[in-house]
Amino acid sequence: MSEEADPEPERNISGGEAGGGQAAAFEPGEAATRAEAVVDRLGELYWQKAYGGRDAFECLVRTILSQNTSDKASQPAHDALMDRYGPGEESTGSHDLAEALANADQQRLAETISSAGLYNQKSERIIALADLICEEYGGEAGFDEFVTTGDPDVVRSALLDMNGVGPKTADCVLLFAGGRGGVFPVDTHVHRIARRMGLAPPDADHEGVREHLERDVPAEKCGFGHTAMIQFGRDTCSARKPACLDDPDACPLAELCDQVGVDTMAGEVVDPSEVADPSEVAD
Repeated sequence: MSEEADPEPERNISGGEAGGGQAAAFEPGEAATRAEAVVDRLGELYWQKAYGGRDAFECLVRTILSQNTSDKASQPAHDALMDRYGPGEESTGSHDLAEALANADQQRLAETISSAGLYNQKSERIIALADLICEEYGGEAGFDEFVTTGDPDVVRSALLDMNGVGPKTADCVLLFAGGRGGVFPVDTHVHRIARRMGLAPPDADHEGVREHLERDVPAEKCGFGHTAMIQFGRDTCSARKPACLDDPDACPLAELCDQVGVDTMAGEVVDPSEVADPSEVAD
C-alpha cells in the first residue's frame, strides 16, 4: 500500500512516551562503527528506550495486523480485536486471548479487524496461529514464557516456521515481547535507509540488512535504533523525497550518509539496488 494512499501517522506507535518500553539512556561515546554512530544520533534526535514486556501472543497478533498497512490502519484494528476478544471479555468467556481467538468465528473476526486491510486473510491467519499456540504451548502464558526465556535462535526459528510469520514479525516479537538485545527488525523504512546511507550493500535484501545492522550496532542499542530509524524515515528520509533532495543541510545525518540512489544535482532518487556503483552517486 502506498504512502499516499495510506499515510503514516506522525509518530511511530512504538516510540515516544506513549509507545511502551522503558527509558534507557546510553552515552554515545566513541562509536565503533558508522552504523552505531547513526543509531547514536537517532537516539539523540528521538528516544533511547529498552523494549520488552509486551504479551508475546498479543504482540504477534498486533504485528500480523500491521503487515502491508500502516499504524494508522492497524492500531484501530488491534484495539477493536482486544475489545471483543481480550481476556475477561464477556463475549468470549475466556481469560486467554489465544483460546478466545482459536474459537473465534472467522467472519466476525474479519469484520472486527477490517480497518487493517486484507482482513479475510489476516483473520484466517490469526485463528490458525491461535490454535497452534494453544496446541503447542497451552495458551498465551506458555507462549509468552517460551518467547521470553527460550534460546533466541530457537524462538526465532519456531516463529519463522509459523504460517504468515516472516523475519520482521519474528524479530518484533523477540524485541517487544522478549526484550531481547541485539534484535534489529527490518521494515520498509529500515531497509531503505540502511542501504541509502551505505550501512548495508545497496542490493541487500531485508535479511542482509538485518545481518549488517545486528553486526555493527551494539545489542543494547538495536531496539531504539529500529524504532527511531522508522521515525527518521517518516520525518526526513522518505522513499520518494528525502530532505537532502531539496536542501543538503536539512538532514541531521548528512555527514554519515553515502546518499546511495540520491542524485541531488538532478533532483532524482532511485532505489539503492538500481545503483551499480555507490561511489558514482552525485553529491
